[in-house]
Amino acid sequence: MSGRRGLLPAEARGAGAILGRALAVWLALVALALASLAMAYVPLGRGNMAVALGISSLKMLLIAAFFMRLRQAEGLRRLAAAACLLWLAFLFALTFTDLLTRAPASQPAPSDLARPPAPTTGEGAF
Repeated sequence: MSGRRGLLPAEARGAGAILGRALAVWLALVALALASLAMAYVPLGRGNMAVALGISSLKMLLIAAFFMRLRQAEGLRRLAAAACLLWLAFLFALTFTDLLTRAPASQPAPSDLARPPAPTTGEGAF
C-alpha cells in the first residue's frame, strides 16, 4: 500500500472540505431534480426531451465525478465506467432502431385505446 496514492488530493482531505464538497454536490443534484420537475410543467414541444436529457446527463456526470470518484480513479475503474457507457449506448441505439423501424399498422391508433372493449357474449361481461 506504500506505492498507492490517496483517494483525495492533500488539500481536500479534511473533514470540513469533504463535507463542504459533498453538500455542494448534493445541493446541485437537488436543484437539477427540481429543474426536472419544473420541466414537466413547461411546454417546450420537442425541446422538452432535449432539455430533460441534458439535465439528467448533468446529474450523471456529478454523481460519476464526485461520488464514484472517477476523477481520481485509476485506469481499470475508468475503463469499467467507459464500458458501462458504451453498453448503455448500444441499448439506446437498439431501442431507438426498433422504435423507428416499426410499421404503423403494428401500433394501435389512439382512438382504439380510448374505446372500451365490446362484450363477448350476451349483454354484460361476467
